[in-house]
Amino acid sequence: MELTLPQIWLIVGLVMLLAELVSVMLVFVFFATGALLTSLLTVAGLLPTTESQILAFSAISLISLLVLRKHARRLLERRSGNAEYSEFVGETAMVIRDIPGDGEGRIYYRGAEWKAVSENHGTISAGSKVVIKETDGIVLIVEES
Repeated sequence: MELTLPQIWLIVGLVMLLAELVSVMLVFVFFATGALLTSLLTVAGLLPTTESQILAFSAISLISLLVLRKHARRLLERRSGNAEYSEFVGETAMVIRDIPGDGEGRIYYRGAEWKAVSENHGTISAGSKVVIKETDGIVLIVEES
């Protein structure tokens, strides 16, 4: 069985989608878009030559990458938010390394050390108890209790 060019572009697009599922880079989806649209345009007869198909694939992939990647990342970040550590908010922890007003210290919480910063930018001494106010990735923002 011999594959046609539209079928090859379709396979390339599906492989790129699978690569995006495995990857966390948010890049392969744009190449998948390029390949799938190239397949459709080839079936429609708008891209009769291999050269025009490669050019269309490259242009579609690059344009979609440049135009949509920033928006897609923002959308994904907004959806994920800080849900991983949101249950920490309101909990009490112990400062084990001074938290300077303008830097990071360390707290002990749930059996592990965490980076922490002061919410009001005041210095918090080791041995103090703090309340976790919010999270910023894996850094906990705290206030002395």
